[in-house]
Amino acid sequence: MTDYTQILYDVADNVATITINRPEKMNAFTGKMLKEMIDAFDRIDADDDVRAVVVTGAGERAFCAGADLTPEDGKKPFASEDPVEDYSDPRVRDGGGLLTLRIFQCLKPVIGAINGVAVGVGATMQLPMDIRLASETARFGFVFARRGIAPDGAASWFLPHIVGRPLALEWCMTGRVFDAQEALAGGLVRSLHKPEDLLPAAYALAKEIVDNTAPVSIALTRQMLWQIPNADHPMEAHKIDSRLIYNLAKSADAAEGVASFLQKRAPAYPNKVSTDMPDTFPWWEEPVYK
Repeated sequence: MTDYTQILYDVADNVATITINRPEKMNAFTGKMLKEMIDAFDRIDADDDVRAVVVTGAGERAFCAGADLTPEDGKKPFASEDPVEDYSDPRVRDGGGLLTLRIFQCLKPVIGAINGVAVGVGATMQLPMDIRLASETARFGFVFARRGIAPDGAASWFLPHIVGRPLALEWCMTGRVFDAQEALAGGLVRSLHKPEDLLPAAYALAKEIVDNTAPVSIALTRQMLWQIPNADHPMEAHKIDSRLIYNLAKSADAAEGVASFLQKRAPAYPNKVSTDMPDTFPWWEEPVYK
């Protein structure tokens, strides 16, 4: 899929930009947008020229104002009206969760540039992004209880990990919309910016990663910091650390990292995510939906 109609996809200077592109609908989320965003992340992981990702929304009003609640192709949004025999049926699966899990699996750093209203799935889709920057005019809301449904996007896992359980409970149980300053104070976003400064700040952060780090190291680091904190004992982290360091220490990237440091020059890391990941990756078994 390359002919996107609800997102924009662009790559420049080793940074891919995904722009949610339904500004006339405040970038409301649809089933088609879900497919397009998953396809874009598939392209990102397959393209060694992409070293970082920025996700933002078109226009100044909204990042994503939640699910589009109008019927799509005559069907209710994100709901199967057909009966299912058991809950492992793929038709039961939450669309927001499909997207957050795909972002979670990404091998490139993902930066959210939250340019406006982000509620419902617009709030939960940003949770697996590694770094979130927001406009001073952004607003956030985990509004599900005010719509008579439960939180989507695996937010019950992601949100407590990011802001802590007490604040996650407050935001989800009240369902209230809160401002960017509260999101900053709660640790949901890293920094606030004037609207015109938001994307430049996101790209500056992406450039810092692209210009100074090894892609294979970043891919491993991203998964280590997302996955290992859930281990039962720090010994699990030690085992993974040890095996990855053992392998990477022998790599061309490690040689280049030392040489560029000693020679006081910019690094040119040769290893690629597509071909040069260590044989100890992945170190986990992917859970199955059942």
